[in-house]
Amino acid sequence: MIRCFIGKSHGGTLSVYNQMKALMTWPNSYTFGFLLRGFESFEALKDGMGVHGDIMKLGFCSNVFVQNTLLDFYAKCGGNLGYACRVFEEMPERDVVSWNSMIGAYMTYGEILSAIRLFESMPEKNIISWNSVLSGVCKAGNMDLARSVFERMPERNEVSWNSILSGYISVGVLEDARLIFDQMPEKTVVSWTALLSGYTTVGDTESARNMFDQMPVKNVVSWNAMIACYVHNHKFDEALSLFHGMLIDGKCKPDQTTLISVLSACSHLGSLEHGKWIDSYVNKNKLDLSIPLGNALIDMYAKCGDVKNAYAVFSKMATKCIITWTAMVSGLAVNGQCKEALDLFDKMCLEGIKPDYVIFVAVLTACSHAGLVEEGKRVFNLMVGKFDIEPRIEHYGCIVDLLGRAGRLEEAISFIENMHLKPNAVIWASLLSSCRIRGEKDLLEFRENSSSFCVAMRQHGLEKVPGCSSIQLGNTVHEFLAKDTRHGQRKEIYSILYSLNGHLKAAADVM
Repeated sequence: MIRCFIGKSHGGTLSVYNQMKALMTWPNSYTFGFLLRGFESFEALKDGMGVHGDIMKLGFCSNVFVQNTLLDFYAKCGGNLGYACRVFEEMPERDVVSWNSMIGAYMTYGEILSAIRLFESMPEKNIISWNSVLSGVCKAGNMDLARSVFERMPERNEVSWNSILSGYISVGVLEDARLIFDQMPEKTVVSWTALLSGYTTVGDTESARNMFDQMPVKNVVSWNAMIACYVHNHKFDEALSLFHGMLIDGKCKPDQTTLISVLSACSHLGSLEHGKWIDSYVNKNKLDLSIPLGNALIDMYAKCGDVKNAYAVFSKMATKCIITWTAMVSGLAVNGQCKEALDLFDKMCLEGIKPDYVIFVAVLTACSHAGLVEEGKRVFNLMVGKFDIEPRIEHYGCIVDLLGRAGRLEEAISFIENMHLKPNAVIWASLLSSCRIRGEKDLLEFRENSSSFCVAMRQHGLEKVPGCSSIQLGNTVHEFLAKDTRHGQRKEIYSILYSLNGHLKAAADVM
């Protein structure tokens, strides 16, 4: 019964144990093992210490199995190594598990030198002892020491090879990682995928794809790693193409990680067709609409302009986090439904969910785009006064943009002068743009000559980033940059643009 409660109910574990004692049924070594594992799941240090007292009273201090379990419990839940060290030092008998547990505890707390000293003093070492030290040193990023340990190992197994491989990958030394990979007597799917992920981190998609194509066996993690590689390196078209390949291959079914990566690609490409297909796939296969998957669907629909479906996913989600609310608020704002974005934010606050600085940027942006000056000021004051969030430069930028768009330029200047942060180039550019639109030449010249403006421009640089957009037609994604000359149909495209410009000018003249 105690074992049944492990990881499920801390109270249940304690209740059954207390009933057992009340009935004068005395625990044995297995009882204490299950009890401590149950408390470990909930980091119930106080209850674990109570069990420690029972262990001493009932004479289990010389039981190596019980003492090892107690040592492991304190190492994971003690908050420091004090309790674990004391148990280890007071053990009348230790086996290799005792030593390994203490070494692992030192490694977990970053006490590398203490772990090494203890390791060297071990009367008997097994492969787990060696791997524990090797893994800990690799995680600490000390690859010279890790290589030294690796070379000294009397025997190596899959864990040993994958630990040293992952160590080199984590510090970005792909050349040494590849050498280790080539020397491995047996390469598992874990080894292949680890090196593939390493190439992803350094942006070498070509080497990653070569690894992927050469893999003798692929699992869903391998496919996910390669799809994520393309997404991570902004090759969204290739990510979708590989996803199609995964479906055609049919040996591995996509999981939530796959779908989240593909939805990210859809969001960047504006590929609503693919995004809708994934939504249908989730519903058809009755997949759990987890928070990360729901957030990815909301983000995809919002970025593709389908606010109705974004809100449908939002409403369907049984559990929401602050990212969920932010995605929906931001989605409404960027699609012109700024009043609705503000209403949703207010609803969130009424439900007792504490906002963070990110969602305030989304709400203030919505106010700026809709020209809701008083609402924007209210939200800003709410952020500072009620939620005690210190404004960042992004929040200040939203208010300056809001006031500038409304023509309240003197108020915008006063706001800038009272900021606790120095204005950056973006804030000055926003103000200058508003001055030009309003024809405030004197104000513009005064501000352009001010020393703080000049410093901001020099430090940050006011450089126009070319506008970029994309559209999917059939199975092809067309990408365009401002003043693009690379597209094969640029003549026809510019011809249509000139025609549209003519119609706009004619409409403006009539108005």
